[in-house]
Amino acid sequence: MEQRITTKAQELFFRYGLKSVTMDDIAAALGVSKKTIYQYYSDKDSLVAAVVQQEINNDQIECSKHSTESENAVHEVFLAIDMMQEMFSTMNPAIIFEMEKYHPNAFQKMNDHKNIFIYKIIKANLEKGMVEGYYRTDIDPDILAKFRIESIFFAFNPELFPPNKYTLLQVEMILMEHFLYGICTPKGEKLIIKYKKQREKNNQL
Repeated sequence: MEQRITTKAQELFFRYGLKSVTMDDIAAALGVSKKTIYQYYSDKDSLVAAVVQQEINNDQIECSKHSTESENAVHEVFLAIDMMQEMFSTMNPAIIFEMEKYHPNAFQKMNDHKNIFIYKIIKANLEKGMVEGYYRTDIDPDILAKFRIESIFFAFNPELFPPNKYTLLQVEMILMEHFLYGICTPKGEKLIIKYKKQREKNNQL
């Protein structure tokens, strides 16, 4: 039951944002009483933290898999793009700012994941691509890993990218491609074109 609650809460939070979804909404969506939810979660704050932890766990599994299963550094980024496409196509962009304002413990948990795990994954990818000859050797992996992380998250800023004008997925894809072209060698750019064509072909199926 606990897993069902967390999964349903994640679905509703992603779709409608954190602020507008109540414990009553989650109970109704599950077809259970609110009392049942409180047997597992003392309040909404603890439920949000559980949803964030579930997302962190899933993200760590997927990113580690991409790192080991990818053909090269550029391919690893495209595997991440596929994961992002699935996630961001259903995510309400207000969720990060609402988490920071109303659920600081969950926000801190996410920040730690971002600044430790995601940083290590991106930095390792940059170093791998430099060795392979697909990324320029004059880049600074430390600085660019931090830049890339922040660029992922400022796409959620509604003042920069109002939801009525941009979709989160649209912004993230453009920023990702811009970043990739900026670090690639001509050899790496050929791989970008190759994997883009593969994605377009797969999306048409």
